[in-house]
Amino acid sequence: MPDVTIASGNELVAEAALVAGCRFYAGYPITPSSEIPERLSKRLPELGGVFMQFEDEIASVIAALGASYAGYKAMTASSGPGISLKQEGIGLACMMELPLVIVNVMRGGPSTGLPTRVSQADYMQARWGTHGDHLIITVAPATLLECYTETIRAFNLAEKYRTPVFILSDATLSHLHGRVELPAAASLEIIERRQPSVAPADYYPYDVDRFGSIPPLPNRDNFPRYRFHMTGLNKDKGGFPTENPTIVNADEKRMVAKIMDDRKAIDSCEYYRLDDAQIAVVAYGSNATAARVAVDDARQRGIKAGLFRPITVWPFPEAQVRELAGRFSKILVTEMNLGQMVYEVERAARGQAEIITVLQAAGTPIRPAQILQQIQVAAGKFVGDSIRREVLV
Repeated sequence: MPDVTIASGNELVAEAALVAGCRFYAGYPITPSSEIPERLSKRLPELGGVFMQFEDEIASVIAALGASYAGYKAMTASSGPGISLKQEGIGLACMMELPLVIVNVMRGGPSTGLPTRVSQADYMQARWGTHGDHLIITVAPATLLECYTETIRAFNLAEKYRTPVFILSDATLSHLHGRVELPAAASLEIIERRQPSVAPADYYPYDVDRFGSIPPLPNRDNFPRYRFHMTGLNKDKGGFPTENPTIVNADEKRMVAKIMDDRKAIDSCEYYRLDDAQIAVVAYGSNATAARVAVDDARQRGIKAGLFRPITVWPFPEAQVRELAGRFSKILVTEMNLGQMVYEVERAARGQAEIITVLQAAGTPIRPAQILQQIQVAAGKFVGDSIRREVLV
């Protein structure tokens, strides 16, 4: 893509995946994510990659895992109902420790919900959708530029930590078109898969004693030289099933620790006008844009508000929120659902701050005036009639 372009959020996700090195996509169309496979169906063959549309979401996520096993950077995309079907495969990716990027362009639910309407109700699904003890990384872009940069970062995280990574977009951001100034290609960090330094006969895919907590994994160039086994069962260093409680317990803990022990490198967040603020607003994704406007409007009315925006939403930025709770007596959480991230904020705050909310599951974006209204209530400076008129416009 040119350095300056006009594109939608979905188109930018697709192009960023290619820049990150994605050469395999498998999926099944579903609104509002379908522009991603539409774009990749044309672009991947141009770059020597493979695009495959399968009969359903289950087949597509398993095919993407097969490509990742064979050394390809792989991606799949869907929306809430499709992600539900992919969850068994995502659990398999967690156990096999295969890099995979999964895009969830959120829409209303449950079931088939609101096919063309916006939601953020898949927040908990990203973390807890699959069963068993597991940890996952999830990033939530809020702007068109971040649709591009966070997709590249998602691939980097997947390859570095040998883990599936979610990109949580939504119906508003994915279909938004705008002018975007993209970073120069030379300035982008692209992380490649760590390669084995031993002969094929001496390689084991989970040999943590030799390689450390994240063993190397052959890429598509080296894959033909290495023969190794993987399974969805708890495994030994060779990838074969084991029920040895000592090995299983240590392996489960390692898979969590490889992410949790490197939180500083994974965490990403934005602090906006919080230095002198009296009220903190917490929001993520496209809803954070409305929150930012509300913060600016509150400032114009003499209320010192600020915004904290998690970009990496899983693992949850617990330390950062706890620090906010120590500074602010009131924290306002806004999200396009009936309350999901708010419970993580409450848990992290540990009763140090009063948590108030602006929640909505109407299939429409939350307006800045709605957030401003609650900021004013929290500050004791609510002017009812004028704000109500703004909300109704």
